Amino acid sequence: MSTTTDIEQSIAQLRDEINHHSYQYYVLDAPQIPDAEYDQLMRKLEALEKEAPELITADSPTQRVGAKPQAGFDEVVHAVAMLSLDNAFSDEEMRLFDKRLRERLAVDAVTYCAEPKLDGLAVSLRYEDGRLIRAATRGDGRVGEEITQNIRTISSVPLCLIGSSWPRILEVRGEVYMPRAGFEALNRRQLEKGDKPFVNPRNAAAGSLRQLDPRVTATRPLAIYCYGVGEVEGSELPPLQSEILVRLKSWGLRVSPETQQVNGIEACLDYYHQIGARRDALPYEIDGVVFKVDAIKQQQALGAVARAPRWAIAYKFPAQEAMTRVIDIDVQVGRTGALTPVARLEPVFVGGVTVTNATLHNEDEVQRKDVRSGDMVVVRRAGDVIPEVVSVVVARRPDNAQPFVMPHECPVCGSEVRRVEGEAVSRCSGGLYCPAQRKEAVKHFASRRAMDIEGLGDKLVEQLVEMGWLHSVADLYDRDALPHHKLAGLARMGDKSATNLIAAIEKSKQTTLARFLFALGIREVGEATAQALANHFGSLPAIMKADEAALLQVPDVGPVVVANLLAFFHEPHNREVIASLQRLGVHWPDVVAAVDLPQPLAGKTFVLTGTMTTMTRDEAKKKLQALGAKVTSSVSKKTSYVVVGADPGSKRDKAEKLGVTQLDETAFNQLLSELQEGD
Repeated sequence: MSTTTDIEQSIAQLRDEINHHSYQYYVLDAPQIPDAEYDQLMRKLEALEKEAPELITADSPTQRVGAKPQAGFDEVVHAVAMLSLDNAFSDEEMRLFDKRLRERLAVDAVTYCAEPKLDGLAVSLRYEDGRLIRAATRGDGRVGEEITQNIRTISSVPLCLIGSSWPRILEVRGEVYMPRAGFEALNRRQLEKGDKPFVNPRNAAAGSLRQLDPRVTATRPLAIYCYGVGEVEGSELPPLQSEILVRLKSWGLRVSPETQQVNGIEACLDYYHQIGARRDALPYEIDGVVFKVDAIKQQQALGAVARAPRWAIAYKFPAQEAMTRVIDIDVQVGRTGALTPVARLEPVFVGGVTVTNATLHNEDEVQRKDVRSGDMVVVRRAGDVIPEVVSVVVARRPDNAQPFVMPHECPVCGSEVRRVEGEAVSRCSGGLYCPAQRKEAVKHFASRRAMDIEGLGDKLVEQLVEMGWLHSVADLYDRDALPHHKLAGLARMGDKSATNLIAAIEKSKQTTLARFLFALGIREVGEATAQALANHFGSLPAIMKADEAALLQVPDVGPVVVANLLAFFHEPHNREVIASLQRLGVHWPDVVAAVDLPQPLAGKTFVLTGTMTTMTRDEAKKKLQALGAKVTSSVSKKTSYVVVGADPGSKRDKAEKLGVTQLDETAFNQLLSELQEGD
């Protein structure tokens, strides 16, 4: 059992901790813990003070709303205090809240005004004779900071009220926030400028409103929803909270379209769960739902305690952010070979589930956020989105924490890891060998435009890989690894299907060099590039031996494709699989390499437009490339000829404008015939 001394020490410690985090959050705009953890600290202090009420002091965090305003802005004393709200975290707490109100009001049911609780910054807008004369932050609830010039930059804040019959003095309370889309755009600009991105929309909105230069605020995508009133003089407002919001809207003030009048606690809970289901689809961040007694007379009868009204409550959603420790940073290899750093976490409950892993995206992101093993981090999970590390609490970093380094070898297969210049993703180069990429490698290899193995569909591939029967694409042709009786014993196969599949595999052994190259699944090497490589070099050994300079001579092959080709053929595992495929009977006829053929059109650039009757445009393109020409899709001053078929488009007009020589189909065929005869 706790003694008075123990409780007193615990209360003192909690007060110091809460005051520290209030300063970080409200004054410096640099929170060190997520909102959920701050709420937990406050609830612990409230529980201890309830146990020992004689220890409650006027300076306790439970007896005030916020923290001291930041120096640099003029102080504003609120004529009507801007109180905070008590929180509920479960349906049961909501039912107890409703029960207390019904008992105090002596009614069977209470009607509430419900609206989403935006995750922004509370402000007060003071209108006199319909004109905005002052705006202030909430501050400590009694004294805030004047931010009039910054508020005036927000388009959704009217500088003059519209309509009629508004009070001579109208103080409107609202929440300034940053929409999701605007927040993402702002962070993109921050990164482009080399500046630090904002942690979340709430911090971005708060930081924007508290800029000393309103021109900076004007560049920020801020918005506002108004939710209530403070001082009102010179006219009476409607008797219901919901009707007041309608009246505010009629005067040009923005109110939430999600606001509803709900009768009774069960209707409140239905509204809460309905908004919660739509939370991630809303264009702005919310962290709960606010319920207010709708009748103003009932609000007045209920009154307020030191820090919050009795007639309102915020039912918070499960926290989307929480703090935990990084146990280690692992690297996962995806189905396309992409390496993704993943933080292994001490289990933490966030977003309604227990999270043990969080993505770090790529090497650049890890370095930008400087996440290290042993760090305390803020983790975020919204809906079904994969949890991610938002930021590091550097103040709590262990002394021995080492910066993350991307491995140089694949953690799954040991192949070399490559990162192409200009790309953010590092990849395993063992595409034909790596178990992490095996399913996708086999599916692509067997596809119709590659090796065209009829009957080997995606589901069968997945089954064969999961059963451990396929370790690489070469195992497809190895009857010891994949015998008839094994295939026939699979569900939905049988003897005939197994026989047909083996026949299709055998048939696919005879292919072309271009198809085989495409089937290897080298990044950026599609059908056209594979055909260009085959035409240019004529044989697989020539392609595998080619250096960067030689590969760049191939039409339409650029530096990125070259880098991927060199990485793929440099990896010994890939070479071993290719050798196994050839040893098991996969073959193709070599072609006469373009480099060995006369190139009468070398240095010439052709553009094809319109419909041709004697051949397809693709066939014409291949004939031109075989003669050394370059075929492009756009006309420029560097174009040598434009071949014009039936119904040409704007390319013919541009050729005429630039004075480029045009060939109709007859002239084009004659040119090809003369060049071929010349050979």
